[in-house]
Amino acid sequence: MDEARLAIVGGPLDIGAVVGQVADPDGRHGAVVTFVGTVRAHDAGRRVTGLEYEAYGPLALRAFERIDGEVTAQWPSVTLAIHHRVGSLRVGEASVVLAAASAHRAEAFAGCRYAIERIKQIAPIWKRERFEGGEVWVEGATANPEDPEAREEARRRACA
Repeated sequence: MDEARLAIVGGPLDIGAVVGQVADPDGRHGAVVTFVGTVRAHDAGRRVTGLEYEAYGPLALRAFERIDGEVTAQWPSVTLAIHHRVGSLRVGEASVVLAAASAHRAEAFAGCRYAIERIKQIAPIWKRERFEGGEVWVEGATANPEDPEAREEARRRACA
């Protein structure tokens, strides 16, 4: 089954499949960079027992498409894939996988870093953190996708 490069996924993420979305069998890409966000065991001084992600799928995918376009505009040689998981996750499981491929590593690293920063800024994805003694919804994306200052902040972080 050929998965989309940009996807909201209801089950475990396959890092190899995401990398396969950007792989170039013709050898034009000399670099493939990945980012895997996982559920960590501790946050804000609490022992985390799990997370639950919710997303408004159609808008989240539109945000991913926007991010993909922004990456292409800034780093034209980069091919990007984004898969974000929804549902309940245990500590250690992957919640998001990004892969960025380019002829050169600098562009691949920058494109990947920019993309994760923009996901955090504009994708309508919410996280419920469960911890010993309770749970809390963590505020999701708050930036206006059109805000040039937010885009510049993501670009600055990507190129730091």
